[in-house]
This record gives sequence, structure tokens and C-alpha cells, in this order.
Amino acid sequence: MTEARVAASYVQLLYEHVAALGLDAPALLGPGPAAGEHFVALKRWQALLQQAQTLDPDPPATFGLRLGRGISPRHFGVIGYAALACGTLAQALQRLERHHRSVYDVNQAQVELRPEGLRIVWGVERGRPGALVDETALAALMQLTRDLSGRPLRALGVDFVNPRPADVKPYEAFFGGPVRFAQPLTSLTLVHEDLALPLRASDSALLALLDEQAERLLRELGTALSEPVALWRHTLIGLIRSGRSALADLAQALNMSPRSLQRRLSEQGSSFQALLDQTRQQLAEAYLRDPELELSEVAGLLGYSEHSALSRAFRQWTGQTPQEWRRAQNLKVHSS
Repeated sequence: MTEARVAASYVQLLYEHVAALGLDAPALLGPGPAAGEHFVALKRWQALLQQAQTLDPDPPATFGLRLGRGISPRHFGVIGYAALACGTLAQALQRLERHHRSVYDVNQAQVELRPEGLRIVWGVERGRPGALVDETALAALMQLTRDLSGRPLRALGVDFVNPRPADVKPYEAFFGGPVRFAQPLTSLTLVHEDLALPLRASDSALLALLDEQAERLLRELGTALSEPVALWRHTLIGLIRSGRSALADLAQALNMSPRSLQRRLSEQGSSFQALLDQTRQQLAEAYLRDPELELSEVAGLLGYSEHSALSRAFRQWTGQTPQEWRRAQNLKVHSS
């Protein structure tokens, strides 16, 4: 069994909270997660939470609630984008539940459909991480449903395994429903009607973060490009994700005519189609190396409306389907 851990992007929430207090978070908490660090061990997360709690001037008992209030899809990285791209809150929560371990790999989450609503449950198989960890996690999830839907949703009920605090009113005010403590499981129950709510518009900050991640993936692959072509590729990444991958789209984003762009690409020994195919293929291979991403999500990140279109293009690039390529990469990893 792997060590319990949380996503580095999730930990960034804590550094942002401390910075919002007007404090130097790295100086007080230590350096944040490194650029290539995808996970942070639960023990480190627990220690960071305890440190940050002492820095916050507001009551320590409700620190987890205040911290969770700052969550947004961008703290979930690519999975946050995939959730935001869903049609309804139910679909977004299902996607997050499938990829739960890529963000919050502590105790496994399970979703139960009940007559009164949808209940998300966490057991204690891997231990009890403590009130700070649990309260931050449930507050963050509740806030995320509000952020995704753009509405002040209320929980039908919340259960914590931790002892009852002196005052439960702040918890009931935050979640908008009854909150119980000293229960055998941790859970959050949402109203059925809320699950059908459509999601709000895309998060521009999250999309910018995804563009940065995509650019970093390409840099890690070590593709040698001249300075102007690298700049054009950077612009192309955001266009690809939004499905605007025509020559005219890139030319407009660069304030050029399509003919001028084609000429300048030719001067650099390239063409628009070559740049588009190379960028898409390299991003596809980078995303496919992440086992948590489904093919439909990789397709969405590459601007395809469905994964069958990605499969056709990927076979043209590599001679393999995405599934075959992914299996081959797994075999290489296990044989090395």
C-alpha cells in the first residue's frame, strides 16, 4: 500500500491562504511543492496545516473551514479542468470521484445514491488523519460544488469521525445543514436536485495553469525549437485546448495574416500543420503517461470533441492507438 498523500496543487491552497494574511508563506512554512513534485506526503501536509493554523489570527477551531473556502478547480490541476468541462455537477463529482486518488489519496472515497441524496463517504482503513485534514477536505469539496455550480449550495448532512468541538454552529453555518461528530465514517450528503445543475463558465485561471503545465510537458520532452516557433507553439497550446486549431485562429491570436504566418513558419523550416501535429502528438504522449487521465479527458485537453478523433490522429502519428501506446509505455516502465 502506498503512503497516504495529497496532490501538490492541493497543498498550494495553504500557501495562498497564508499569503492572503499578508505573510511570507515560504519563509514561515518552508518552500512549497517543487515544480516537478506531483504529491506531498500526508505527514508533511498535516505538519503544514498545524504550522499555518498557528499563523492565522482567527479562531483555530475553524481553520479548516476557512482554508477550504479558498478552493477552486485549478487546485485539482488537469482533473479540475476535466471536472469543469462536464455538463452537470453530478458528472463533475463522478469524474472527481474516479480520480480521487490523484488529488486526495488518504482514505478511499465511495459514492452512495440514497433516497434523500448523494452521499460521499470516506472510511478509516488507512487511519484517521485528524480534524484539520478532514475538515479542510470536506470544506474544500463543499466549496468546490459551489464554485462549479456558481450557487450557494447547502449540504443535507455532514459526518466527521473526530470528536465534537465546543461549538458546532460555525460548521452548520458553513455547510448549510446538520453536522455530526464522533461518527464511524466521514461523509457529505448533497441534495439530488443540486446534482442536475449545469456548471458555470470555464475558470480562466485554471486554463492558464493548464497551458503552463502543457508548456512544461513539452519543455521536458526537450524539443528544440527556434525562439519564434516556440512562442507560436505556446500560443497554439491554449487554442488547441479550446478547439480553435486552424491556421486562421493562430494567425489572429498573433495579430498576423494567415499568409504571413505560413511564410514565417516556412522561413523557420516548418509549416502550420507540422507545428500543430507535433504539438498535439507530444502533448498526447505526455498526458497518456498519466494513468489517472481517461482517453476522453486527454481528447478534451487536445481540443477533440470525442476520443475516437484522437485515436485516429494518434494512429497516424505513431502507428498505434492511444491504448496500445499506453500499454507499451507501461511495459517499458515495468521491465526497466
